[in-house]
Amino acid sequence: MTISFMLFGTLVVQCFSYSWFKADLKEAGQESHHCFLLLHCLQGGVFTRYWFALKQGYQVAFKYGSKTENFVEKQINDRVTDLSMLRLFETYLEGCPQLALQLYIFLEHGQANFTQYAAIVVSCCAVSWSTVDYQVALRKSLPDKNLFNGPCPKLVYLFYKLFTLLSWMLSVVLLLFLNVKIAFLLLSFLWLLGIFWAFKEQTDFCVSTSMEILYRIVVGFILIFTFFNIKGQNTKCPMSCYYIVRVLVTLGILIVFWFDPLSIFNADYFIPVSITIVLSLLLGIIFLLVYYGTLHPNTSKETKLDEVDGRKPAQRDCRMKYFLME
Repeated sequence: MTISFMLFGTLVVQCFSYSWFKADLKEAGQESHHCFLLLHCLQGGVFTRYWFALKQGYQVAFKYGSKTENFVEKQINDRVTDLSMLRLFETYLEGCPQLALQLYIFLEHGQANFTQYAAIVVSCCAVSWSTVDYQVALRKSLPDKNLFNGPCPKLVYLFYKLFTLLSWMLSVVLLLFLNVKIAFLLLSFLWLLGIFWAFKEQTDFCVSTSMEILYRIVVGFILIFTFFNIKGQNTKCPMSCYYIVRVLVTLGILIVFWFDPLSIFNADYFIPVSITIVLSLLLGIIFLLVYYGTLHPNTSKETKLDEVDGRKPAQRDCRMKYFLME
């Protein structure tokens, strides 16, 4: 199962990477090179993107003058944001199922060494940090977005994602112990619900119809684990509904476990897990309210782009404005 999720995540990442390469080359008036397709088939698409980002970074640092530096720096930020989003897709498509498996093994045996504890903590932090990393890169690439003001908003945003994810993953694992079929039915229903919402919102993230459908499928999968803004619009109401449902489902799972006579956990073992789930969810909601109430970088009302001497290069409409991960 782990291998299947890894293959699926890698395939999705390579598909999006190649699709973006084609779209960027077409926008620049260049023909698509078959070598890019070959590189992505050999799982080298992401490494190719790192190479281009490093190459342009070197050119900005040592070759280009101030006349073109701002435009090239914008291109570098876009490339870094593309890489950050690809890592985000890969982390959720591969990392979340693996984290659920790690927690399942841990709860099944009831004992774990330091390595297993460390693996669970690192996996959970990696998934949560991928959202923070994407937010930082995104706000550098979009001119109408303010940057994070210091480390405090980043940490609060990280804790909001970390605690809500941990609570939900533990709840899902408990449901797997209770009934595997019910757990998969619930996750499948949430996946389909997320896909339906993406279709309802009529996302326009990709150029081709087939890639847009794949994008909506990936959106639905990520929405199983965390909320994000898929249209770049005000999401106060959808986010509230999302976490209200999350709280109700989590409490429902705990109530079923408390009253289920076939529960495999004894009271001494299940009580700490329940407390961890409730406290993690509570802390996650608190950090969410703090972040959006006081620390969220509000969108700028007006943004004046720096003037470039000579011919003004066209500003590329960053695709990431349709995937804000807020």
